[in-house]
Amino acid sequence: MTDDDGTTAAAATGTLGYEQARDELIEVVRRLEAGGTTLEESLALWERGEELAKICRHWLKGARARLDAALARPRDGDDQG
Repeated sequence: MTDDDGTTAAAATGTLGYEQARDELIEVVRRLEAGGTTLEESLALWERGEELAKICRHWLKGARARLDAALARPRDGDDQG
């Protein structure tokens, strides 16, 4: 699978799970909102936040696909009236 910017999904997720990426993203946002960082630090935080958001989107997209697949499967007894 390839993301919009051409990177593979596997490379985008690295070794972070959804919860890890989400928690780190929350911390990045908190630090950006708090201010007090240099322009360079703020840019680095922003870039990291974008990477983390991509990881979260990848995991959520995969979860949605799994749910859709599960919902599309006929359940036992559905074909019996």
